[in-house]
Amino acid sequence: MLTALIAILLAPFAVLTAFFVVEVAAGLRPNKARSVAGRPPSAVVVVPAHDEAGVIGETLQRLDSALGERMRMLAVADNCADSTAAEARQEGAEVLERHDSERRGKGFALQFAADHLADDPPDVFVVLDADCAIDGASLRALVDEAARSGRPCQSINLLRADRSASPLVQLSTFAFMLKNLVRQRGLQRLAGRVHLTGTGMAMPFGLFRASGQVHSSIVEDLALGLELAEAGHPSKLVSDAFVWSSGSNEKGTLTQRRRWEGGFIATALRQGPKLIRRAITRGDFRALFAGLDLLVPPLALFAILNLAALIVATLLTFVLGAETWPLVTHVALLGVAGLALFLAWLGEGRKFVTLSALARVPLYVLWKLPLYLGFARRGAPEEWLRSGR
Repeated sequence: MLTALIAILLAPFAVLTAFFVVEVAAGLRPNKARSVAGRPPSAVVVVPAHDEAGVIGETLQRLDSALGERMRMLAVADNCADSTAAEARQEGAEVLERHDSERRGKGFALQFAADHLADDPPDVFVVLDADCAIDGASLRALVDEAARSGRPCQSINLLRADRSASPLVQLSTFAFMLKNLVRQRGLQRLAGRVHLTGTGMAMPFGLFRASGQVHSSIVEDLALGLELAEAGHPSKLVSDAFVWSSGSNEKGTLTQRRRWEGGFIATALRQGPKLIRRAITRGDFRALFAGLDLLVPPLALFAILNLAALIVATLLTFVLGAETWPLVTHVALLGVAGLALFLAWLGEGRKFVTLSALARVPLYVLWKLPLYLGFARRGAPEEWLRSGR
């Protein structure tokens, strides 16, 4: 009976770890790029910005050079107390200014832009964050696929590699790549869908307008993707479209992770079990994979939870004299997960993190521990946090 209880204790962690291994393995192989041909659809690239003076000018300069035929850019200065709007106008962008102290956040800014565009709607609605860059080929591939498929489309969202940064920042950048490149590719192959990551995403304009009210969510992009998938419009990864943003220092990195990871965890706990329950009821394995992916925590938290479960199981096994097979099985599974991470580093991660920095994963986990303790005490943040530059 005690052995069975230990097996039950480890079972949720084993299932998610096994899925993580399968998903990473499925995402190691790059996708083939599609050719873009024919008359391009019309598109508006919306850049929501909150106090981005000193940043948005360069972003819009790069975006202007990437715009193709029948594309234009629209900046939304949302509750700004600086010169964001003026700098955006200097770069030739159409600018909307929004002031609403009670309804703050990126989702509200995007809805404000969509309402403005409703009288003369584009074919495709594109979202690019104010600190991100996309090249012309990527933007054209993203817009073309959204128009062709009629589905929400997500580019590969990455942080620029900086192997001279501190090991902790390098590891954070690697974890970001693992989530948004390797695991997104794996999820596309396993579930036929991916998660929206908020920047470098596009969809038919009418689909965004009909998407409902998810805009108060701190991770409105993730919530929007889940809502659209439930309505029969699963998001698709465009593997030859890339959007890049610069990394930050250690303090700024933690600030941004607090916003994104806190919101992600809250959304995952709320939506993941329901998604899995519906998938099992319907016999829909693809939706089951999507639900399992949603329940895989951020990498450092995943390591902490697995370690805690392993310590408890070890104590129960050797103090109370249970059989060791559940413990041995889980240790072996964690070893396979470590191998999968190493293969991901060999295939995609070497330009993001050095081998010496990779060896400091335990320090990275400890660095993130106060963040997760803060979530446990105070819950997820509710404000639109801006990372340090």
